[in-house]
Amino acid sequence: MRRTQAAGDVDDGRSIGGAQKRQEGRGDAHDTGRGGPGRRGRVQARIRRHHLFSKERHVTTIGIIGAGEVGGQLARAAVAHGYQVVIANSRGPDTLTHLVDELGPSARAATAAGAAEAGDFVIIAVPLKLVNDMPVEQLAGKIVLDTNNYMPWRDGHFRAIDSGEKTVHELRQEQLPAAKVAKAFTHIQAPRLFLSAAAPGTPGRHALSVSSDYPEAVELVTRLYDEFGFDTVDNSPLSESWRSGPGQPAWLAHAHQNREQLAANLADARRINHPVQG
Repeated sequence: MRRTQAAGDVDDGRSIGGAQKRQEGRGDAHDTGRGGPGRRGRVQARIRRHHLFSKERHVTTIGIIGAGEVGGQLARAAVAHGYQVVIANSRGPDTLTHLVDELGPSARAATAAGAAEAGDFVIIAVPLKLVNDMPVEQLAGKIVLDTNNYMPWRDGHFRAIDSGEKTVHELRQEQLPAAKVAKAFTHIQAPRLFLSAAAPGTPGRHALSVSSDYPEAVELVTRLYDEFGFDTVDNSPLSESWRSGPGQPAWLAHAHQNREQLAANLADARRINHPVQG
């Protein structure tokens, strides 16, 4: 997901991937994230549509690792749509008191491993590190939504990405071999999760992309996007996820693009050459 400012936490910025092939959607540094834009005070749950896993009796829990601008705003959106949230940052649960108080009784803080363990599915809202720092065991068997973008000016250069051998999300999948990784929420600014949301069937509805090597992960993200107010373009597999990265047409059109425009922008993407380091 796109950040609204460069400084502050390192919770990454815009989602969605790229190629026109599939136009139709199927179907930190970590701060306390207190009070996102236009969302002051306790988040009030709105009248909900049926959410993911609605056929089951239990309320779905989303684990969120990263409590900066992106992770915090995704938590607000999740609570507003009837989900339970377990959220973590790098500094410990006791540093998330303000955010959890704002979110209300549907949210609690935990460690990264605790959030991963608790989630029916999990959102990672922090940059990838070459030495994995995510809880591999607790994420095994789960769908993991990765909001990260490759930003060498922030994270340093990764040779496998600079050379075009891998995308950042393929590296995340390699680090979490038993999870099902999907690139999601990467090319939209955090405040627009509320500002750009629209009901299903709204003409020109804002669209987001998803990339994954797992159809079931694409299906889950597509349903979640729809609940949150967005159409979907499937830009799978993960090897194509570079198409929605920083500097690409889909990234630059983050303020608004409908499904057809997003599909065209993904198709127009061209590889950006980063100098290979080392």
